[in-house]
Amino acid sequence: MLAIFKDNLVNPPEELNSPASLNSSKRSKLPNEILQEFQSYNPSNAFSMSFGNDALLAYSPSNKPSIHNGFCVLDNIHCIFLGSLNNLSKLIKQYGLSKGTNDAMFIIEAYRTLRDRGPYPADQVLKELEGSFGFVIYDNKDGTVFTASGSNGQIELFWGVAADGSVVISENLELIKASCAKSFAPFPAGCMLHSGHGLMSYEHPTRKMKPMPRTDSEGFMCGANFLVDSQSRKSMMPRVGSEANWAPWGGSQA
Repeated sequence: MLAIFKDNLVNPPEELNSPASLNSSKRSKLPNEILQEFQSYNPSNAFSMSFGNDALLAYSPSNKPSIHNGFCVLDNIHCIFLGSLNNLSKLIKQYGLSKGTNDAMFIIEAYRTLRDRGPYPADQVLKELEGSFGFVIYDNKDGTVFTASGSNGQIELFWGVAADGSVVISENLELIKASCAKSFAPFPAGCMLHSGHGLMSYEHPTRKMKPMPRTDSEGFMCGANFLVDSQSRKSMMPRVGSEANWAPWGGSQA
């Protein structure tokens, strides 16, 4: 899968964008070039959707039997899902959904609950998901990006910065390397990214994320790993109404 979002939708941490990309023998690519690279991996099955100049989603069935993936659209909310939820049947009953609901459909329903009427904060909803997963949601109506990776790290996502400053997300490391030069890193397991509130750990929502510089085999700076800073603590303001559902996203970041 591939997701590309302009920086007016989601602003990547400064540390993800490595200055070494400017001097790298491999230049970072523009979104249309990245899409062409993605399509070359699976030209017969890949498809893509563009949302003006702001967002691009592309999907192809996984070639790895161990990785299940799916694409779903409901009410102008688009989701690409990798992995599987072990407790999907329980979650379907909990949310009052039909038995035919699949993993990607459930993620959209959970997102809508958070957005519109959720009784729980975002981190609590993600903590209820059992299994190995990674997903990207784009809400075309609200212009919102919501991405998360499972805490066990078995479904790896990677993210980077394209030539125009867009955020690039994919499970294909080779695609990310070819697209983002030195400005890429693993997307941290057990974390979520929201277009309005940035990156945070849903396992430790009161802690800030700390960037740790990465170097490649040539010794060049190569993005940053983002880890939970156990010595930090976010200050959270109580909120009311629908905003309370997104309250844990608040607080500054390191």
